[in-house]
Amino acid sequence: MIRVLLVDDQPLLRSGFRALLDIEDDIEVVGEAADGQEGLALTRELLPDVALIDIQMPVVDGIEATRLIAADPALAQTHVVILTNYGFDEYVFDALRAGAAGFLVKDIVPEDLLHAVRVAARGDALLSPSITRKLINRYVTLPLRTGAETGLEELTNREREAVALVAQGLSNDQIADRMVISPLTAKTHINRAMAKLHARDRAQLVVLAYESGLATPRNHP
Repeated sequence: MIRVLLVDDQPLLRSGFRALLDIEDDIEVVGEAADGQEGLALTRELLPDVALIDIQMPVVDGIEATRLIAADPALAQTHVVILTNYGFDEYVFDALRAGAAGFLVKDIVPEDLLHAVRVAARGDALLSPSITRKLINRYVTLPLRTGAETGLEELTNREREAVALVAQGLSNDQIADRMVISPLTAKTHINRAMAKLHARDRAQLVVLAYESGLATPRNHP
């Protein structure tokens, strides 16, 4: 059972999402919150698998709530998915850097919402290739983050190669094809790299890859 927490200051949206999620046999909405502070408290109390968090809320906004959840070792199994009205923008970029697994636009169709919750619960990133390209383009203008290389020396060459391909937005199957290995071996390389780099999920792995220079924007226009 996938346990979901809804955090949004719009009661109608929470009700609509709950109605869609609760009818699924493998998904349970365990709580609702109207602001980030309440959402953070309920996350710590209920330990949901997925927290759907609005990016702009009173008291504590979604970015700060995401940062606090990602920084809490007791909440390592909670994957944050940011809810936004506007698609990819600077707020979403900041949320991904804060530790979000991905984001959803609020007018998402029901089938995509259900798919997104299941993907996030598995620890996979909700980043389509088009969104990954926008992330890459954003990094063109950024200097490498000081100290971001920490942990890279622990990666094997194959793990480095796998992470670079993740940063291009490739799936495990696509990475396996590129590296001429099985999908299971590709997943193993990625999981080991995530552990060594202390990345919560694939979305954070993408961010770390570019911030550290392991992946370079100029190579992936």
